[in-house]
Amino acid sequence: MFTIEERDRLRERLLARAEADDHVVGAAFTGSLAAGEGDRWSDTDLVLAVRGDLPQTLERWTGWLYDDLGARHHWDLRVGAAVVRVFLLPDWLEIDLTFAPEAEFGPRGPRWRTVFGRPRPLEPFPAPDGDTLVGLLWHHALHARVCLERARWWQAEHWISALRDHVITLACLRLGHPAAYAKGAHLLPGDLSTALEPTLVRSLTATELRRALDATIGVVTAELHRSRPELALRLAPMLDELVNTAPGKSC
Repeated sequence: MFTIEERDRLRERLLARAEADDHVVGAAFTGSLAAGEGDRWSDTDLVLAVRGDLPQTLERWTGWLYDDLGARHHWDLRVGAAVVRVFLLPDWLEIDLTFAPEAEFGPRGPRWRTVFGRPRPLEPFPAPDGDTLVGLLWHHALHARVCLERARWWQAEHWISALRDHVITLACLRLGHPAAYAKGAHLLPGDLSTALEPTLVRSLTATELRRALDATIGVVTAELHRSRPELALRLAPMLDELVNTAPGKSC
C-alpha cells in the first residue's frame, strides 16, 4: 500500500503538471482533502478546468499517467459535460481526476478547495430522491422473497444486501448525513446500527436467508414510519405479508 509521502508527492506532481498545461485554467481539490478530513487512507480528488478541446486534454493526461506514473487501469464516470476519470496507480494509489469545461468548473457542494483558477457558481448535486428509494425498498423486498421461493440463494442474498444499502441511504437522508455510498452510515444512531446487524446474511441456507430478510424488512418498516409515515401506512401491511406468509404460500 502507498505511504502518505508517496501520495503527497503524487499530488504535487499533478498540480505542477496542471499549472504547466496551457489548456488547464483551474484546479481544485474536492472530497476529504478539501474539507480537512483526510486520513492516511484518503485518495486524491482533483478537478481540472479545461479550456478548448476537452477530449484532447483528457487523452493527453491519460497518456502521461500511464507513461510517467505507471497507471494500471482507469474507468470513466460522466457528470454533465465533465468526465471523472478514475485511475489506479501502483501501490493502490487512486486518483479521481475530473476534467470539466471551463464554464462548469465550480463547487457543487461544500467539499471544494480552489488551488488556482476562477470557479463558477453551479447548482449543487441533487440529493437522492426519496420516492425512488422507497420504490427500491419494496421492489427489493419482493424480489428477495421471490428468490427464496425459487431457491435462488445467491440472488436472494443480492437483493437482501441491496435492500439494506437503500434503507441506510434513506436513514442518512432523513438525518442529514452524507447519503451516497454509505458515507454517513457510521453516523447513524446506535439503536439503528444495532437493528441493522441482524440483516447481515451469514450463510446461504433457506432458513438463514429468510431470517435475514425478515430482519431487514423490520428495519425498512421502522424507517418508513420515521422517514415517510404517509407511505408507511400503505406499505407496512404489505411488507408484513412478506414476513408472515409461510414459504410456499401466496403472499
